[in-house]
Amino acid sequence: MLDFDPSADIQALRSTFADIKAVVDVEALTADIARLSEEAGAPDLWDDVEKAQKVTSALSHRQAELKRVTDVEQRLDDLDVLVELANEMDDEDSAEEARREIAELEDIISQLEVQTLLDGEYDDRSAVVTIRSGAGGDDATDFAEMLMRMYLRWAERHKYPVKVMDTSYAEGAGIKSATFQVDAPYAYGTLSVEAGTHRLARISPFGSADKRQTSFAAVEVIPVMEEAQEVEIPEGDIRVDVFRSSGPGGQSVNTTDSAVRITHLPTGIVVSMQNEKSQIQNRAAAMRVLQTRLMLLQREEEAAKKKELAGVITASWGDQMRSYFLYGQQLVKDLRTGHEVGNPAVVFDGDLDGFISAGIRWRKRKDDDD
Repeated sequence: MLDFDPSADIQALRSTFADIKAVVDVEALTADIARLSEEAGAPDLWDDVEKAQKVTSALSHRQAELKRVTDVEQRLDDLDVLVELANEMDDEDSAEEARREIAELEDIISQLEVQTLLDGEYDDRSAVVTIRSGAGGDDATDFAEMLMRMYLRWAERHKYPVKVMDTSYAEGAGIKSATFQVDAPYAYGTLSVEAGTHRLARISPFGSADKRQTSFAAVEVIPVMEEAQEVEIPEGDIRVDVFRSSGPGGQSVNTTDSAVRITHLPTGIVVSMQNEKSQIQNRAAAMRVLQTRLMLLQREEEAAKKKELAGVITASWGDQMRSYFLYGQQLVKDLRTGHEVGNPAVVFDGDLDGFISAGIRWRKRKDDDD
């Protein structure tokens, strides 16, 4: 007779899930969805396009958040039925399916539990991620492109919409920089722990001497801010350059000078956008990102906590947060949390949840200690 009793494991899952539901506040979330749904259904909603986008985006985010919770609740109920069936029918196949479901739910509930730690002012917002190559020549630009693919694959795994806003291709391999937006609930709070300097050590595929090459790339993460327009930027403080959008190797992908680069002269902050269809759209997108970065910089200066939000990250020796070793011992290791994975290929393919969860827990402990 089948001896299958996972009741202790299921009870532990239900206990953790109950704590998560209390933090998420499903009733308040449901009320928010009802209110936003009513606003979204207004016949004159799209008379104000900016307001309409805010309403529909907020509604989509809250619906996704509620769905994650209700899906887990349903799967826990189904799991009870599956375990009962396995024991009544003495069915090892059903028992094995239940074991797999328990393992999957443990992973999902752990991720939801981590999300409850995201209580920062902007943590629930979408994120704008910028990757810049640093020291290391062709290896660095290639590494920057590897990181971009890694984050895009991570977003794809989670079915998060991504919009690439700007890509500056290197003359040789890879990219000089790239900016993209991840539109998902808590994308900023989640991805903000990825900000910092990433280091790659490998035998360079671009050198002829088979020597180990160390290269760097910087990752910056800022929240998408609806109120960023409150930051006033005098026209005299910016320089606007327009140029032709281009693809890999300088190949033109646009026959007009629609790409925009805005330089904020007092701070030296540079923002480029080229993936919209018109110069006006690219300029508007670049200004939104610049305003957000300036607002965060102001808050950093006021609070004297320059490393808590998106600041200047130098892609070189010094401020490293993660190392990727692709020679000898294959390893990816986070230098803050100690979390490591012995298979770099799966990490570069977007398997980042372990690093992100460890980073969020590390940051929470650090904040509590401070």
